[in-house]
Amino acid sequence: MMKNVHLAPEADEDDLYSGYNDYNPTFDTEDLENDPAFQQAVKTSHGRRPPLTAKVPGTSSSRTLATGYGSKTTLSSSIGRPMTAAVQDGVARPMTAVQAAGYTKAASRGAAFDPLGQARGPAPPLETKNEDSPEGKIKQLEKKVNELVEESCIAHSCGDLKLALEKAKDAGRKERALVRQREQTMSPANINLDLTHTVMYCLAGMLKVNMANIYLKQRNYSKAIKFYRMALDQIASVHKEIRIKIMQNIGIAFIKTGQYTDAINSFEHIMSTSPNLKAGFNLILCYFATGDRDQMKKAFQKLIAVPLEIDDEDKYMSQGASSYVVQTDRKATAEKYIMTAAKLIAPAIETSFAVGFDWCVEVVKASQYIELANDLEINKAITYLRQKNFNQAVETLKMFEKKDSRVKSAAATNLSFLYFLENEFTQASNYADLAVNSDRYNPAALTNKGNTIFVNGDYEKAAEFYKEALRNDSSCTEALYNVGLTYKKLNRLDEALDSFLKLHAILRNSAQVLFQIASIYELMEDPNQAIEWLMQLISVVPTDSHALAKLGELYDNEGDKSQAFQYYYESYRYFPSNIEVIEWLGAYYIDTQFCEKAIHYFERAALIQPTQVKWQLMVASCYRRSGNYQKALDTYKMIHRKFPDNAECLRFLVRLCTDMGLKETQEYAAKLKRVEKLKEIREQVSWVGW
Repeated sequence: MMKNVHLAPEADEDDLYSGYNDYNPTFDTEDLENDPAFQQAVKTSHGRRPPLTAKVPGTSSSRTLATGYGSKTTLSSSIGRPMTAAVQDGVARPMTAVQAAGYTKAASRGAAFDPLGQARGPAPPLETKNEDSPEGKIKQLEKKVNELVEESCIAHSCGDLKLALEKAKDAGRKERALVRQREQTMSPANINLDLTHTVMYCLAGMLKVNMANIYLKQRNYSKAIKFYRMALDQIASVHKEIRIKIMQNIGIAFIKTGQYTDAINSFEHIMSTSPNLKAGFNLILCYFATGDRDQMKKAFQKLIAVPLEIDDEDKYMSQGASSYVVQTDRKATAEKYIMTAAKLIAPAIETSFAVGFDWCVEVVKASQYIELANDLEINKAITYLRQKNFNQAVETLKMFEKKDSRVKSAAATNLSFLYFLENEFTQASNYADLAVNSDRYNPAALTNKGNTIFVNGDYEKAAEFYKEALRNDSSCTEALYNVGLTYKKLNRLDEALDSFLKLHAILRNSAQVLFQIASIYELMEDPNQAIEWLMQLISVVPTDSHALAKLGELYDNEGDKSQAFQYYYESYRYFPSNIEVIEWLGAYYIDTQFCEKAIHYFERAALIQPTQVKWQLMVASCYRRSGNYQKALDTYKMIHRKFPDNAECLRFLVRLCTDMGLKETQEYAAKLKRVEKLKEIREQVSWVGW
């Protein structure tokens, strides 16, 4: 067993691994086919047997083992190191390593043990990457494409659509150059197909989508459609969700251009492959635009059949509020689409909107949205109300009196409102009571009940109903507005102001709220604050003649005639029939000695109130004040013919005729005496009767 092991003489100080780098015919692989030892090792398990070892039991001292070339090494193992090149059948077995790992000649001479080579110092610096190589150029080009895509997205998010479009186009050009360069410099086997697919998907497909979105924002719908279609060609069919969204955008772009037939094709494809609420609603809009009744009905049925996409796990989860919120939002969105679609197509699918509503109600009743049927019926009544067909509205709502409490309360609330508009306050109060009794937490019902009490003058009780409505729904703006009016009627101005200021925080641009705040400040004798709030009001509604007139009145009370004239004049421009404004403007011109300009306003007042003699007398007075006595005389004569018993007109006729030396003086004087005598007789008769 040890016949092939030869002990080397200890005096041999030759190199421990000398001869390893010399060529040995044993390593000549060309003659392996004729090597009987090698062929035996391949055909049998001979080559897999463990190598022979030299064991020296019971010692831990260092012993030397000879290698196949007569060199020696030092062993520290108690069982000996495995042979690395035993001689079998007269043929030396090839060595397994050119240089032993961690063992050198220096180690045998007492040098420090350093198996990791730490004494050799730091590793040399990495070789500098050559960016001019084809691989470096490809990496740089790919990096540039990614940077351009990122810059395009950033520019789009900042609203710079032009820059975003340019960056996207540049990225598209460089991406095509990248693909060509990869094909030229790499063999098909070395091209990373996954990376190529990713680049095509992200930079070709999604880039086209982003460019199409930009064109859509710019209202360049033809180019948007073109790029959306290019994106569809480049995005694989496995990305179903993205393709559906792109097709939906294509349909919307077609709607924008009025190409409803093409839009219908897009939405019909979506509804046949992956139906959703938006596509279904848009499909209904397209058929409504084309006036196709039958297709509107079919599209509505498809919309009703769209699943809510709530899986069983989400549907029956009891813990956590997030899943419930998601389900509620989805259902609310679906109901919104269905209600809007029904209200849209109901008047168009049948000969009358009532028949159309009935068809929609029947379809809804047979679907998963059965609870929407009652809401559609109530909307039918509201449509009657908008058409001012109160009888039909009332008849429709009365059908709900025997329904469940929620529906009954909603119907009774609408009935109460209808009767309130018709000034039938008793009926309004009865239905308000029915609504409140059916649902005490209905803020609209409580508000209606408060309104019926308000018109009867019981402001304290009305305020209680309004406050209860606010406790049930703090965002009920109608109740908050009405409680402010109630406090104003009760002269509790601080509470009224507080209510309207709260409402102003909710409805920032409500003209009614702004006017009420200004009115309360005026009642509180704070004209500066009143003017400030009225200025806010006319910034919201600059053509409100009443607000402008109120500003003129406040400035007039403050003694600022020029500002008062400015706002009164603006008020007259927008509404030239306000007698109070006309009278103020006429009087202003008389006070400023521009009587000729005052004539225009008093003539306007005479047209508005032809039976009021004072406006015509003011016209004649303006002529007289301006020195046009003949025109004044003619005007007074015309007034006398219309109002022969007017004593003031006769007095001015007598004065003018006397000043002008006319012979009609005696005639008008006699008439004046007769009129004055008749006036005395009437006063005496009324005194006796008293």
